[in-house]
Amino acid sequence: MLIAASGACGCIAWRGHVLALPVAVLFPALWAMSPSRLTAVLVSAGYFLAASRGLPQGVANFYGADLWPGILLWTAASLSFTGVHAALWKGRPEGKSPGVGRTGLAIAARYLAALVLIGFPPFGIIGWAHPLTAAGVLFPGWGWWGLVAMTAGLAMMTSRYWPAAAIVLGGFWLWSTATWISPNLPEGWMGVDLEQGESLGRDSTLDYHRDLIATVRAVAGEKTRFIVLPESALGFWTPTVARFWSQGLRGAEVSVIAGADVIDPGGYDNVMVAISADEARILYRQRMPVPVSMWQPWRAWTGQGGGARADLFGNPVVQINGQKVATLICYEQLLLWPILHSMLHSPTAIVAPGNGWWAAGTSIVAIQNASVMAWAKLFGLPVVTAFNR
Repeated sequence: MLIAASGACGCIAWRGHVLALPVAVLFPALWAMSPSRLTAVLVSAGYFLAASRGLPQGVANFYGADLWPGILLWTAASLSFTGVHAALWKGRPEGKSPGVGRTGLAIAARYLAALVLIGFPPFGIIGWAHPLTAAGVLFPGWGWWGLVAMTAGLAMMTSRYWPAAAIVLGGFWLWSTATWISPNLPEGWMGVDLEQGESLGRDSTLDYHRDLIATVRAVAGEKTRFIVLPESALGFWTPTVARFWSQGLRGAEVSVIAGADVIDPGGYDNVMVAISADEARILYRQRMPVPVSMWQPWRAWTGQGGGARADLFGNPVVQINGQKVATLICYEQLLLWPILHSMLHSPTAIVAPGNGWWAAGTSIVAIQNASVMAWAKLFGLPVVTAFNR
């Protein structure tokens, strides 16, 4: 029953609806109730595998293969989350209830340690489905205090008092649901979604760029100062592309923030660039590209080169026209540490582009969007998204 409940918890919380995220707070209680380490392993695996259930199909779409490689990668990805929770699980002395005396404190402390480990590198590199993400739904506008309250609530869920904690958190959930308003767009910003599938950024012809510039000029309104395009929208970033775009934006009082790839002999950087009629520059380098498909550190270790570089703790915020903007490219939207790293620098807005063509038939893009919306609500920030499907 614990394993089935954990799977249902992961499936419901991570279905792509932001208001469903608080269901994840049940997981710590199920983990703490596990009567053995094996059960704790299966409870943790059930939650993570259910939450990331779209991965096999996404991998199959990306590589044009059948589901088996995706299933293997899905299973391998779960080892980080499951291993941390299995190692930190603590059994209770026979006859003891959870949350009694030192044993209860030890269980809560161990769960808090698991939260930290799965939230930050190295384990946090695959730290999807983090329960703290629900803080933005339960405590919108509370900022860091909301994160503290959420952490305390999750710790209480591992104790004998978990029903009372669940009722309190449920009350916050009901209130938030009744008064929920989605985050606003930053003033003067607009995100443009595209539907170019896997061809996005792979067409390097000037006709492609000319059409994209025409799209930008067509959607730009009188009050629009910044237009965000999806990840990889510009393909390879070269001096020719930079000049072409700057020339194409002449006469338009707008700056374009768009995804591109910067190539060199050692690999490439997945970046966002800022382009206007007057300048074109690299604005942001992705801190955490997708492991395996993009980030392949073993290539550097073996001297092969190639793959996307991870800037890890670089550029938490970027400056654009006097604003401090937190940028989260695609995969970073599923993780805990990139957003917290950015929030330490007090940004004024969140920009969240992505390229989700490979996630067709899954809820991955919806989950990314829900995660970003939750963090934006927690810190009371406007957010702009731009996705390719």
